Amino acid sequence: MKKNLLTLIFSFLLTLTNADWTMAQTSTPTRLFRFYEDNDFLNIRGDGTDKAYTNGVRLDFFYQRKKTSRLIDYYMPKAGDESIDIYGWSVMQMMVTPDNLAEPQYQSDDYAYSGALFLTHSRYSYNKAKKYSLQTEMLAGVRGPASFARQTQVWIHRVINDEKPMGWQNQFNTKVLLNINFTAEKQLAGIKNFAEIIGGAQVSAGTLINAITIYPLLRTGKMNPYFDGFMSQYNAKFQFYFFIKPKLTFLANNALMHGDIPGATLPETTDPALSCPGINHFLGEMDFGTVITIGNFSVSYTQKPSTAYNKGLYSHNVGNISLYFSW
Repeated sequence: MKKNLLTLIFSFLLTLTNADWTMAQTSTPTRLFRFYEDNDFLNIRGDGTDKAYTNGVRLDFFYQRKKTSRLIDYYMPKAGDESIDIYGWSVMQMMVTPDNLAEPQYQSDDYAYSGALFLTHSRYSYNKAKKYSLQTEMLAGVRGPASFARQTQVWIHRVINDEKPMGWQNQFNTKVLLNINFTAEKQLAGIKNFAEIIGGAQVSAGTLINAITIYPLLRTGKMNPYFDGFMSQYNAKFQFYFFIKPKLTFLANNALMHGDIPGATLPETTDPALSCPGINHFLGEMDFGTVITIGNFSVSYTQKPSTAYNKGLYSHNVGNISLYFSW
């Protein structure tokens, strides 16, 4: 039975791939759907965890259109008159937990329980000739019980028969999240379609996160040019490339890592005035991974190690797997 099921799945994927190749050769896609999963259980070294920033799931719908809307899109910067503009709507849920999920009391020496749920609207604008891009994201959502992070984690752990997280009554309080993220990138060097070095900087401001990040991005392999637009990065007869992006971030504050915990259950020996560890204002991060594209279907895997988010705590490593389908 298992062998027959695997044969059926393989046949379906082969059929889908053949169809995708035909579509890729006859039309340029103007829409793309992405399923995006961050999880610290994903680790190429095989030592997955369930702590700190432990999970983030995101659904995206990206699209192109001939004219810019006179509403919010009109005020998002574009990369010149001949820019390739990709618009998007996304919904994402994120959660942070301490290492010990069996402890119902507040753990002042670890990351606190925290959840966020938000909607993002974006415009990614690429200048193919001058090889630069301007990317704007506007975010609105909520932190706290209304994010349903508690219900999501409890349900997932029940499905996989894992331990029940017991401390969600100690999560950060409700807070409205409004943020804008702006990223600028410019190609510094390139070797045709084999290798690219891109410099980038991102500024984030609002009630979720305030930060400045700088990074180089290196891509190498068989791939479409980066500044041909977001769609082209995940659509081709065949692409297979590697990337690495070391990042240095100055972080003023992050609402997922700090906040008020109303009614926190403290151990009897704990000073009620004790607050969670202070935030680390400088973070070192490294995103690296690979992308494979066959026709209109792509899959990417990214490993994202980071230094400690809070002072005196531990560094962390999160993996990401994303699936893309364009049409």
